[in-house]
Amino acid sequence: MKTLGIIFSNIHERDIPELTKVRTLASVPFGGRYRLIDFVLSNMVNSGITNVGIITKYNYQSLMDHVQSGKNWDLSRKNGGLTILPPFSDEAGGGVFANRFEAIKSVASYIRHNEADYVVMADCDIICNLDFVPALTEHARKGADITMIIRKKKVGRGDHERLIVEQDEDGRIVKTCGIEGAEGEHLVYTDFMIINRRLLLYILDHSTQWGITSFSRDILSNVKEYKIYGHILDGYCVAVNSLADYYAHSMELLDPDVVRELFHKGGSIYTKVRDSVPAKFTDTAKVTNSMIADGCLIEGEVTDSIVFRGCHIAKGAKVTGSIIMQDSVVESGSTLNCVVMDKGAHVLDNRLLSGHPTHPYYIEKEGTI
Repeated sequence: MKTLGIIFSNIHERDIPELTKVRTLASVPFGGRYRLIDFVLSNMVNSGITNVGIITKYNYQSLMDHVQSGKNWDLSRKNGGLTILPPFSDEAGGGVFANRFEAIKSVASYIRHNEADYVVMADCDIICNLDFVPALTEHARKGADITMIIRKKKVGRGDHERLIVEQDEDGRIVKTCGIEGAEGEHLVYTDFMIINRRLLLYILDHSTQWGITSFSRDILSNVKEYKIYGHILDGYCVAVNSLADYYAHSMELLDPDVVRELFHKGGSIYTKVRDSVPAKFTDTAKVTNSMIADGCLIEGEVTDSIVFRGCHIAKGAKVTGSIIMQDSVVESGSTLNCVVMDKGAHVLDNRLLSGHPTHPYYIEKEGTI
């Protein structure tokens, strides 16, 4: 099955303004050495999708530096491969898109010049290890127009998923509604979608006369007009929709069961390869239940934390339940608890910083305290 992948690099980035102020959502660091885009991009490559377009908008310099030609995902190819799609429409007078539908409409020519039968559209805020092949096979077998990738989840106040769905016995979606006010276990939409390429182009070509401006409101809710099915995603799957989500799901990586589910059960998760020296631990270092990336110098105490590449935890410093991003420094005598330090941040001597799992203390990129 010829399939085109489309990744939205910035959808929902307003939900995490702390981390997306200086970068797009796709390039938010995660898990010591990865970026959020690594998961969806690896999922596509592992599913045999070797023609992938990434739609950009703002602050995408770090994203371009990270993915480059796509070589680390085996997407550096003469035909197909990885394409960075600029944020401007090719239509006369077109400007920067305002929502998902405008974003896909702005790259209609890219989709039109592709020979794929299906288009897989995905966001970057979902962390999972997903094989798209069973969903694509099921989509073709049922003659579906659209297949929504869904998951079972207990929902409540504060959840950010956009849609709840209901299925019949055959898996066809019979109802979609917003998540506001819902509680208990429901099937929620992951913002991963399979759609027939010709149908997508037909919708885009007629969207103006039909008044279509939203996928969720004008297409996915129109369950009588389109044959929409749901494919249930099993296994570890979480959404990063706030700084608290980011912190919580990062801390889950310290659970070996989560690591096995996310990195070892399915295909590999690839990222940009960096030639760093191994981490160095001095005789004063004490590390417990933590992830320490390459190139770090650990002289102090690190407990239940994630430390990215090139960080320095000085002698006498204590880091507990925190996320320390690349090239950050914690000086001697400082104590950190429930802190998220962005890239290149610096905590000086004898500081005491503490947050809470529901509201971690955040230090901005290259900030000094």
